[in-house]
Amino acid sequence: MTGPHYHPFMAHPPRFNDDDPLLAEVRRICLAFPEAAEKISHGHPNFFTRKVFAVYGGLVKGDHAADTYARSMLFLPDAEERPALLEDERFFVPAYFGPSGWLGINLALGEPDWAEVAELADMSYRNTAAARLVKELDTR
Repeated sequence: MTGPHYHPFMAHPPRFNDDDPLLAEVRRICLAFPEAAEKISHGHPNFFTRKVFAVYGGLVKGDHAADTYARSMLFLPDAEERPALLEDERFFVPAYFGPSGWLGINLALGEPDWAEVAELADMSYRNTAAARLVKELDTR
């Protein structure tokens, strides 16, 4: 995707830099899944099939102006994984998505473990994609 993403009728200005190397790696990971695509929603890149499975950039409740979590990936973990992930300082409960069980990983804290990020994206994809797409992923 190139060029400015802002359109005068868009309610939210972009909250990311298209040349961000962390976004480039999240994009590479997420767009490798079967039938995955990207759209800009609420100022953030969203990765989806029929449902969104990952979002680049997050906010926390009560702190919408801050860029603390601007370089993060939001994902839907398995419910049983959630408590252990939240014990790690890199993980947070994002505004809007948190009540539905989503978490975020702050990629700006130290050097990201891209294998771990790929595993989190894979988990989220499996929790949101159609069964036939998960089956396709398993045959790769």
